[in-house]
Amino acid sequence: MRTEDVVASKIGHPPHTTTTAAATKSCASALSPGRYAGGGTGFIGTALTQLLKARGHEVMLVSRKPGPDRITWDELDTSGLPHCDAAVNLAGENILNPIRRWNESFQKEVLNSRLETTQILARAINKAPQPPQAWVLVTGVGVVLGREGGAIRHMLLPFRLGLGGPIGPGHQFFPWIHIRDLAGILAHAVEASHVQGVLNGVAPASATTNAEFAKAFGAALGRPAFIPLPSMVVQAVFGRERAIMLLEGQKVVPRRTLATGYQYSFPELGAALKEVVA
Repeated sequence: MRTEDVVASKIGHPPHTTTTAAATKSCASALSPGRYAGGGTGFIGTALTQLLKARGHEVMLVSRKPGPDRITWDELDTSGLPHCDAAVNLAGENILNPIRRWNESFQKEVLNSRLETTQILARAINKAPQPPQAWVLVTGVGVVLGREGGAIRHMLLPFRLGLGGPIGPGHQFFPWIHIRDLAGILAHAVEASHVQGVLNGVAPASATTNAEFAKAFGAALGRPAFIPLPSMVVQAVFGRERAIMLLEGQKVVPRRTLATGYQYSFPELGAALKEVVA
């Protein structure tokens, strides 16, 4: 699955094997404010944790490092899953990390960071005396717009200097979503009993080309954005396989996400970018 495919797959009851991640099953009832466990102390995980706590939920993080209100992945694997109403897995190495070479070692790291954490969480859920009512698995993340991280962090300086522009040809689709809405969709998937299956975590107006995105980003900053980043440079930095993710975008629409009743805070690109750069 490409990184443009931002999806949350919700399993109403714990899977019996880790291969059932695409299966769906309805929850018995809507989840009231309770205890949640989730991997993720990064950009998306922090936003989701803040939102859940603001809604009155207690959150326990599963992390590589110990700390308050946290358990480590090793502790989860050996001691099992503490009682919780839902589990969310956000773990995974950033596949588009520009400072990491796309070699065999990094490829294994990316793959294992997703497979191993999912397997550990699945085992813990299966062994739990009181398994969670819902399990949300994030299998890919595209362009997430926010002030504290994501793609904007790397794009902001060149665009502020008027040196920004489209990536490669610019006509490839460039699905995006505001961090507030991505966290909102994940919380919606956890809380609502009728939500199940695969949700595309992109904005309704995300059928945007990369050139259109660059133009809108420049406009939000009051800067021109017409200097393209050549395809050869993208391939040199990321390697040919990863470059495909940036140079051959995929059109993604949130049809099922909207059908569940989720209300977007930032459905339009212009408003989303203005909030981020304000």
